[in-house]
Amino acid sequence: MRAASPVQAVDRAVDPDALLPPGDAALRAAMLGWREALARERRLAANTVEAYERDLRQFLTYRAARSGTPTIAGLIALKPRDLRAFMAARRAEGVGGRSLMRMLAGLRSFARFLEREGHGSVAALGAVRSPKVERRLPRPLPVAAALAMTAPETRPDDTRDPWVLARDAAVIALLYGSGLRISEALGLTARDAPVPGIDEVRVTGKGGKVRAVPVLPAVAEAVAAYLSLCPHPLDPQGPLFVGVKGGPLSPRVVQYAVAALRGALGLPESATPHALRHSFATHLLARQGELRAIQELLGHASLSTTQIYTKVDAARLMSAFEDAHPRARRLPPRSEAGPSPAETVDAEQGSNARTGYAVRQGARKEHGAERRNA
Repeated sequence: MRAASPVQAVDRAVDPDALLPPGDAALRAAMLGWREALARERRLAANTVEAYERDLRQFLTYRAARSGTPTIAGLIALKPRDLRAFMAARRAEGVGGRSLMRMLAGLRSFARFLEREGHGSVAALGAVRSPKVERRLPRPLPVAAALAMTAPETRPDDTRDPWVLARDAAVIALLYGSGLRISEALGLTARDAPVPGIDEVRVTGKGGKVRAVPVLPAVAEAVAAYLSLCPHPLDPQGPLFVGVKGGPLSPRVVQYAVAALRGALGLPESATPHALRHSFATHLLARQGELRAIQELLGHASLSTTQIYTKVDAARLMSAFEDAHPRARRLPPRSEAGPSPAETVDAEQGSNARTGYAVRQGARKEHGAERRNA
């Protein structure tokens, strides 16, 4: 009789219940319903739903190690100190403030779902404040670096197939030329390919929101070059960008392509695919682009999210202030020929004003002396 392989032995040793989230049957059913509501009703991104569920699982695992099997009634009866203890434990494990903020957001979302289903409210969550986190500014690329990354002649790896290089160049051109996220660019279908003659394309962003973004001629030409070289037949309903085997292109492949460009051009580690989207917004704003229009192009739900780019372009705002405000205008440099007539008049008026002030002050002093002597 043959001995069981190590893989089979591990499979037998795994407890099926260990793969389920901690909690009784009612709590697990509530978690499934909550996940379904996040995806279908609130239409959150798949990565957000996964992160929320992971954070809730970690909290339930923490509670199970200290108070036994978690239940809905146990969550309703939570105390603020229970949540603070969990946050302190996560902080001790090296979890940052942003992750803790997301964790609390996920727990509050699950608590609202429980309240909506009639289980009661988790009052403890209202007594715990989210950690304060300094908002990081976007790190856009300089204009020259962004143009170099999207230039068709930039080929850091000539050993790959020409159609693969053309595909990567088309994706990168969309990221900077239209300000798309990676998921939005890779979510385009072959039917909606932005080729020459098409000046806009509709993309699906976060929360399933659809928006129209402009397509520059250079971007359309890059997409057309990719389509002319792609060896795989593209389904009109399928993805526009495909991998070497014809399947949907992975975002990781785009990240590798940008990393190769970064190394070839000597750019910093902050030169990522998303930095091209930041560069799109910052460069538009630097060229007098309207903030509300940039919000629409980026697909931001709130204008406050777009306003962070104004801090990046603080130099432009200061220059606009100095040009527009009467008291902030800079004086022109004085020529060697001497002061201008306007400057002479101003100087004379200032001198006369100072002389009149001195005369009045002297008269007041003499009048005061006469009154004292009287």
